[in-house]
Amino acid sequence: MPEVFQAPKGTRDILPPESDRWQALVAVFADVFGRAGYGLVQNPMFEDIGVFQRLGEGTEVVRKEMYDFFDKGDRHMALRPEGTASVVRAFNQHRPTVPWKVWYLTPCFRYEEPQAGRFRQHHQVGAEAIGSADPDLDVEVIALQHDFYRALGLSQLSLRLNSMGSPGDRQAYAGELAAWLGQRLGDLDEADRTNATDHPLRVLDSKRERTMAAVADAPFIIDCLSDEAGTHFERVQAGLNALGVDYEIDPYLVRGLDYYTHSTWEFVAGALTSAQNAVGGGGRYDGLAESLGGKPAPGVGFGAGIERILLAADAEDALAEASGAVDVFVVDVTGGDAGRDLTFELRRNGISADRSFDARSMKAQMKVADRSGARLALLVGEDEVAAGTVTLRDLRSGGGQFALRRADVVPEVAQRLAKG
Repeated sequence: MPEVFQAPKGTRDILPPESDRWQALVAVFADVFGRAGYGLVQNPMFEDIGVFQRLGEGTEVVRKEMYDFFDKGDRHMALRPEGTASVVRAFNQHRPTVPWKVWYLTPCFRYEEPQAGRFRQHHQVGAEAIGSADPDLDVEVIALQHDFYRALGLSQLSLRLNSMGSPGDRQAYAGELAAWLGQRLGDLDEADRTNATDHPLRVLDSKRERTMAAVADAPFIIDCLSDEAGTHFERVQAGLNALGVDYEIDPYLVRGLDYYTHSTWEFVAGALTSAQNAVGGGGRYDGLAESLGGKPAPGVGFGAGIERILLAADAEDALAEASGAVDVFVVDVTGGDAGRDLTFELRRNGISADRSFDARSMKAQMKVADRSGARLALLVGEDEVAAGTVTLRDLRSGGGQFALRRADVVPEVAQRLAKG
């Protein structure tokens, strides 16, 4: 017997009807951001590894988690571990008009142990706005992300907000924090000690309980902001207050990637009880375009994991399982010609419709019609063909059945569906 292959560890197949919920989520995202002038961007799933090394050589993503390989031309490539770097690379390459406002839907790849809502191939929606340093653009992106979650029906969310300051602020703070941590190495979890000197901000980002307790009284970057960075952060807070977006200042929120400056944020789902309860986060990255070889171009954006969002939706009974059911099921026991033609006529008039195949019996086709979830069935037998009619049967209300002239089928069906 041939081997029966399985999806690789850390990946899974998304099948109907679960995939219908994915479609519904993406449709909401596209609507919320589309109304704000964001257009869809699609980037390659793999890039030169240098694009992602700019995320920070000391990050777990770069050191341990990237899927990288040499292609047949001996070029060192990597599968995309996150969405922002590819979008900024595309901005540098194509130089669109600024501010360039885009949204994306992408698989991301990280070699890590699978956990709730995070797989080795997981999926993100996200948005980026590049070409303006205006703090109001931070406000726009955060508020749109907030409105997206609300449009899905999520209510048990909290927004954590912080500032990384300017690059100079961040560098000065990193030195101060490294010195502070150097006096407390023994208090840190062993896995975090190697970061204390070279990558001290990542120690604050640790979710290990021993480390979290040890840094409870660490100095905060928010207390070390320059006047320019402080003004930027105040403007962001004022904008969120004006738009009714609640938030809390979290001085421990430093995010895991090196490119962030100024605003950083994270939305947390209160309905998820695990430590992995973030449903999306982002920040400003004013130096990333330049680090990828482009001209200076400030930017701001976020990514949000679809799998984690759906877990939060399940916990809140939000985004009820979308139905892929068609409105009409056509049953044809006269050879299939009538069923084929009628099904396409309905579809071309905006009515979702399906039919049976393989010349099944009336009984077998009616079973399929019931399982399809359709509201209405259209029945075609020899009598209907001879009379130029179709029999309409209501599958849900028990309203019986009656004959329609063939020419009246589409308007009658449309009218019934419109009435609900």
